[in-house]
Amino acid sequence: MTGSGRESEGGEEEVRGARRIPGPRWAADDLDLESVPLPPLPPPGGSAPDEAVPEQSAPKPEREPGPESRLDPAATEPGLEPGPEPDARAPELRPEPDLAPEPDPAAPDPADGRPDPAATDPAMTSAPVVLPHQVLKALLGAWALSACSVEETAAVEDHLTGCAPCADEALRLRDAVGLLHTDGSLDLDPTLRTRVLDGCFGRRPARIPVPEWAAPYDAETARLDALLRDIGDSEWHAPVRLQWFEEEHQVSRRTTVAGVIGHLTAVDGLLSAALGLDDPLDGGKAPLDPTERTETYWAATRRPPTRAVREPWRAQSHELIRTASFAGRNVAETSVSYGAFALPLQDALLDRAFECWVHGGDIADAVDYPYQAPSAAHLHRMIDLAARMLPAALAGRRSAGLAGPAKDLVTAGAPGRSLHLEIEGRGGGDWYIALDSPAAVGSPERAVAQVALDGVEFCRLVAGHISPVEAAAGQEGDREAIRDVLFAAASLSRL
Repeated sequence: MTGSGRESEGGEEEVRGARRIPGPRWAADDLDLESVPLPPLPPPGGSAPDEAVPEQSAPKPEREPGPESRLDPAATEPGLEPGPEPDARAPELRPEPDLAPEPDPAAPDPADGRPDPAATDPAMTSAPVVLPHQVLKALLGAWALSACSVEETAAVEDHLTGCAPCADEALRLRDAVGLLHTDGSLDLDPTLRTRVLDGCFGRRPARIPVPEWAAPYDAETARLDALLRDIGDSEWHAPVRLQWFEEEHQVSRRTTVAGVIGHLTAVDGLLSAALGLDDPLDGGKAPLDPTERTETYWAATRRPPTRAVREPWRAQSHELIRTASFAGRNVAETSVSYGAFALPLQDALLDRAFECWVHGGDIADAVDYPYQAPSAAHLHRMIDLAARMLPAALAGRRSAGLAGPAKDLVTAGAPGRSLHLEIEGRGGGDWYIALDSPAAVGSPERAVAQVALDGVEFCRLVAGHISPVEAAAGQEGDREAIRDVLFAAASLSRL
């Protein structure tokens, strides 16, 4: 070997097969693997070529390295070939033979172009799938339905531990999946609308809230409208039998579902006229009695009404609620005439809420649909209105000779003989009904009889759906007073 580090021609055979120090390698991405020739395979049953058989290396001559050999690592030992010229962009690599560990024979060489099995076989790696946030967010729906692969499930659940918005969305989706089961009833909870509105108003109260005395009418019209949206076109012609009491007997009238909505529209027009709104009938010529108004409305309908009657009725109820809300407290005492009697607007809206619930039940029975009673608070207000109207109804029956005579007249505002009306269940309470004069005041001290009724049963009695004989669950005291009050309650019903 000369000082330039070149091999002599005579030493070529001696250094064949000696260990080489590899030169600097290019980056894996810079290699053109397709242009690299594959190593020759040994012949079947034979040995490797002579070039691959290592031979005994020649002894090293005793020679001090010159200045050039100190610059070229390949020139410091005899028989070593210089490696390829390094890239000018890469830093100079100085091998340290004494400190470098021996290469693992089983480890794949990244320069030979063959992929690492551990990087391609999922069973040989435990690294989780790394997906961007948007992809993981899009997978939440499939994850909630348990439709993700094992790798995607692991990636999503790992992401949920560190992303609060996605964790909240995942919980909501899992709750929504629970609603997909069909083993329960598909009917909505009748209190759902009230709970949703309470939640909305709790977060941001309405600028102009619905008055408390108009809330029952608002709730019952909404419930009936939800029922009407669910029925088919043919069910609008389903027969409905309306029932009420006249004097001592129960009477009925047959109509259809559409006819019932027309009846509600005609009677609600009394409230519209009182507020200065458009009356579905001619306000100047239409009668004030609810029964006569209904007959007039039905007679004006030349063909059987269909679902087309729903929109005018719903628009009219919305307009009533909106007008009452904007008018404030001053409108609550506006008188609404029913012909034979009159009610302040706040009681008239409560009366219309009661009528809407009762006829909603009639429609639900006709189309075989479940229909629940109003909320306890609204039912209590309806019962209270009927209890306040009982003394006048009892006096009217006495004038017609249908009730017993007064036994102890007192001055107006003084306590008189009373009947204790005990309402049990939802909307229950205690009321004392004056027996001898509507101007007297009911008093517990002067109670001569007691009647116990369930709240819904009492409302059915007031609506004329059950007879007074069947109504009372418990009676005690003056039998004549009990009979007169029960028949007076049934006489509050009308078409």
